Amino acid sequence: MFTGLVETTGRLVSSTPIAGGARYVISIPFASELSLGDSVAVNGCCLTVDELDVSAGTAGFDLLAQTLRVTSLGQLSTGSPCNLERAVLPTSRMGGHFVSGHIDCTGKITHVEQEGQDHVLRIQVPHLRYCIDKGSISVDGVSLTIANILRENSELEFWLTPHTWQLTVMPSYSVGSVVNIEWDLLAKYIENFAIHPRQEG
Repeated sequence: MFTGLVETTGRLVSSTPIAGGARYVISIPFASELSLGDSVAVNGCCLTVDELDVSAGTAGFDLLAQTLRVTSLGQLSTGSPCNLERAVLPTSRMGGHFVSGHIDCTGKITHVEQEGQDHVLRIQVPHLRYCIDKGSISVDGVSLTIANILRENSELEFWLTPHTWQLTVMPSYSVGSVVNIEWDLLAKYIENFAIHPRQEG
């Protein structure tokens, strides 16, 4: 479980195709604090550490073919930046919102522009089923608040503070960039309960 509050960014050091999937080695500033089996959200996708090189400051991850298919991770190239967040501790303050690290779909950036000290970002998504005004979604692992819903184009608009902009991979975004989307976990559960009410026995 994550919060969508990105700790830092890293870069893809290498990618090796393996039987439809891939092995990624990523530079991680907090690599020395990781252990094998730990979960790390990489651009919002929960990956398991299965190799560590503390001296090099890197961690290795095996990606399934499905992960490459349903996320934007397959589009990363050597040197690409990525958002990083470790799994939340039970004793941590819960900022952001509940983020599982399981990507639902990808979206495409249609607009990115600086407005004063902030930035305005618009993302076209496959549907707006779980979107409400001022609701939360995860974009590349960043917990964002929906500022405006543009239903005619199936777009979401976000206003980004300087802090969010500077501490994530968002400066690398341009029109056409593909990003990982995770809908609000609570909204998905509520929909499931409404469609499939509990049956006894």
